[in-house]
Formats: sequence, structure tokens, C-alpha cells
Amino acid sequence: MTPEQLSTAIVDVLTGLSSEGAITLPDGVPATVTVERPRSKEHGDYATNVALQLAKKAGMNPRAFAELVQASLLRVDGVEAVDIAGPGFLNISVSAEAQGVVAAQIVEEGASYGRTAVLQGERINVEFISANPTGPLHLGHTRWAVVGDAIGRVLAAAGAEVTREFYINDRGNQMNLFGASLEAAALGRPTPEDGYHGAYIADLAREIVEADPAIVELPPEERLVAFREKGYELQLRHQQEQLDRFNTHFDVWFSERSLHDSNDVVTGLEKLRGQGHLFDADGALWMRTTDFGDDKDRVLIRSNGELTYFASDTAYYVNKRERGFDRCIYLLGADHHGYVGRLRAMAACAGDDPDRNIEVLIGQLVKIMRDGEEVRLSKRSGEIVSLEELVDEIGTDALRYSLARYPADSPLVLDVAEITKASNDNPVYYVQYGHARCCRMMENAAELGMSLPEEFDPSLLSHEREGELLRSLAEFPRVVAAAAELRHPHRVARYLEDMTSTFNRWYDTRECRMLPQGDEPVAPVNEARLVLVAAARTVLANGLDLLGVSAPERM
Repeated sequence: MTPEQLSTAIVDVLTGLSSEGAITLPDGVPATVTVERPRSKEHGDYATNVALQLAKKAGMNPRAFAELVQASLLRVDGVEAVDIAGPGFLNISVSAEAQGVVAAQIVEEGASYGRTAVLQGERINVEFISANPTGPLHLGHTRWAVVGDAIGRVLAAAGAEVTREFYINDRGNQMNLFGASLEAAALGRPTPEDGYHGAYIADLAREIVEADPAIVELPPEERLVAFREKGYELQLRHQQEQLDRFNTHFDVWFSERSLHDSNDVVTGLEKLRGQGHLFDADGALWMRTTDFGDDKDRVLIRSNGELTYFASDTAYYVNKRERGFDRCIYLLGADHHGYVGRLRAMAACAGDDPDRNIEVLIGQLVKIMRDGEEVRLSKRSGEIVSLEELVDEIGTDALRYSLARYPADSPLVLDVAEITKASNDNPVYYVQYGHARCCRMMENAAELGMSLPEEFDPSLLSHEREGELLRSLAEFPRVVAAAAELRHPHRVARYLEDMTSTFNRWYDTRECRMLPQGDEPVAPVNEARLVLVAAARTVLANGLDLLGVSAPERM
């Protein structure tokens, strides 16, 4: 019996009591009831404070309310005992059979186990990398590539329709400096002041010239544009390849330049004018964001007719809303705290609800340490360490898991040696090894002629350690739902570590051996435990997938 199934059973009990007139709830019976795992097994398998929550509304003493629920709940199949603690807490124990059914449910649902419908019907846009196509992706992008992708995965698992979006900052003077840097490298000239340095510039320039030798013969103005545009194409492709290799995939690569080329910026601003929050002053066009809590009003078009970055940001948000997204989530770096208020105010000026339609998450910095020193410089970019180099040195799985297991709004220091060592002290190794152990156990069972039974007796999974493991497995859908609703994918990682520990305790318990010993024949209890192992393997694989990390069968 899962927490969700028990919650449904309690709701049914409350509905029955209400229909009988035993309780009166002015607001009606709640759609769901919170059911939690108590810290101590002495308090049962599950606990709920529903009596404390509803007794006052029903005009009753909480303990008297709890006694009514207790009497009805004891008649529910699978409920073995219901104890009342303190002023009205209900501690519930379920039968081994009811608990063991969870293993069969997990195996039957397979890759879909853990998915829920808590966000069904929501269309969510998650923009989690905004970068210039002028150089390699760096460490800051790397953290968002992991966290943003994992947020997208848990949102989808919770039933939302998710679009993952990369915002290409392909407009502005940095693009001309990029083109000039490539041109200078190709012609053997010094890099322009404020230009781009690093070996990758020479590599790109060489690639451009090899593909089109005549480019160096173009007139100067044409040549600069040609280098800029070809370099843009190649560097963007490299970024896409790096992210694909890192198991981060985007549904939309949105060009800032396209907003201006299609006149969407001007069109978007004109639409906003109708909302009444734009005004002209000092020859410039402003948005009165102070109406909605911003610390100052924002310029959209300067007095010289030049559009500001905020004008692009505004038009981009309007574009997203016109594409039908209910909620636009932005993942921004640590130096963007000031953007939170202005983006929320901008959404309000557009006539939206900033608590509903826009969400801005701020991440903190990451430091990578090697031999006690921070890794700062890149061999390729000449400035900061790149995503590509991190993947080469650390590996996709170790890097992704290590970045995903911490809240994004906390500063993070990672040691290369620690996150790559093959030891149970390393969380990613520990969890992946747990999955590989499950696979090996199932292979060993197959060698003895055992296979997953079509039916088994779930009551045979009656050992205390088996109950612990089953309760842990049953928590997975709730963990995923919470990770999605709170935008906290690190909850999945921490759950996987706890679940692996619970599995290992079961594995180390002599009384819970899965395989028959010596010449013993395969018994029903062996088959039941095989189903339990298959369930654990499924949950570990599904959880790792939500983090974009592989689930190896051998290690």
C-alpha cells in the first residue's frame, strides 16, 4: 500500500463519515490527506494528522474525531492497526501483503513508476541557459545545464508539458568583436582590444578558412560579417554538441536576434502600451515597473532610439506567453539577483500574475578543486574552465550527479578526486553500484533458472528489513512530485542515496537472502524477493534518469 493509496482510503473514510452524518465539514471533505512515514517504526508504517487538521472545522475534539476515523479505517483492506497518539495523531500499520503489493506495482509500471499527474494540464517553459555563441560553455553554464535539465525532467514526470529553451544572445557588439577576433586570427593579426582570446579562436578561424579559402579575399566589411556569421554557426554547433554529449537536450534554441529581425520587439512593446504601464519621458520610452514593486522604472527605448536589453527581455517574455506557456521559468546566475524584481514587475505590466506566470530561480557559484587548488583557467578558452574540459576530466555521470544533489541556490565546492573515486563515499558511485548490484542479483537468479513470476505471494515479504525497503520504494512518486512542485531535483538524488542504504541493509540481512542456498529448491519466498529486487532496480534506474545520469548494469 502506497502513501497515495492510503491517502485515498482515508478520504473515502471521511466521505463515508460525512455521508452518515457522523462528522460535518463545512468546506467538504478534502481531496487528499497528508500521509507521512514516521521516523520510528514503533509508530507504525504511516502517520497522519488529519484529525488535528479537521476536528476544529467539524466542531469536535481532535481525539474524538480520530477515534471515528480509526474505527472506519480498521475496516479497510490492508490496514492492520491504527493507533491514536497524543492529541489525535493516527499511526497506521499495514499488512505485509498490502505492503508487498507495492513491489509488483513497481515492476508492472516499469519506467513510468514515479510519474504523477500533479501538474497535468500545465504548459511550462524552462529557460536554463542564456549564452553568447562566442565561446565554449563554462562552469556556470554547466551547473544550469544540469539543474535546469533535471527540473525539466521532474516537471514532465509530474505531468506538465515542458519545453526546455536555450536563449542565444546573438545580438550586440560582442558578436562584432567575435567576428573581428576570428578575422584577426585568420589573417595573422593581433587580436582586437576587448576581443576574444584562447586557442579555440584560432581553431575556429582555421576551420572557417579551410571550408572557404576565398573568405580572406573578401572586402574588409564583407569579410568581418562573413567571419562573424560563420563563426557564430560553428560555435553554436559546438555548444549544441557539448550539451548533447552532456545529456542535456533543448527543445528550442531561441535567437535574440530573431526578435529584432521579425520586429517582435516593437510589436511586443506596442501591445504592452495598451496595458497602460508604458510612458514617454526625456525622449525615451519607459516601463513603469515601480507600480509593481521594482526599485525604479525601466528604459525600453533610449532617447537615441536604441533598444535596451530590457526591451529584448520584455519582448521575449511576451513571445513565450503568446506561444501558450502558462508559466515561464528563468534560471539565472548568481549575479542576476536584481533581475528578479524587474522581471516580475515586467510580467505584471504585461497584465499577468507574477506569482503564477513567471518564476525566477537564482543559482550560486560553483568551484572545482584539484589537489587543493581551484581550477580556474582553461587550456582552450584562456579564461575559465569549459564544460567540455570538465566532462573530459570528471565524466558526465559524476559531474551531473554531483551538481544535481545540492540546492542550486547554495554555493558549491566540488573536489575532482572525491567525485570521481570508485568508493561508497562517493554518492554517484554508491547509487549506481546499487543499481548494478540489483542487475547482478537478477543475473544470478536467471542462472539458477529463476524468472520474475507472473504472480507471487506479497505476504512473504514480511521481514522488518523488507518492510523498510517497500516503504522506501513507495515514497518515490511523492519525492518526484515534491521535486517538481518545489523545483528541487536534489530531493531525488538524496532519496536515491537513502533508498540505496535501505536496500543495502536488506541485502546484508542473512534472513533475507534472495537466492536459495546450496541444494535448496527455489521457494516462493525466493521469487517474492526477486520481485523486490526488480522493484528496487526500477526505482534506481528511474531516479537516475530524472537526473540525466546513467544506470549501469555492471561496475
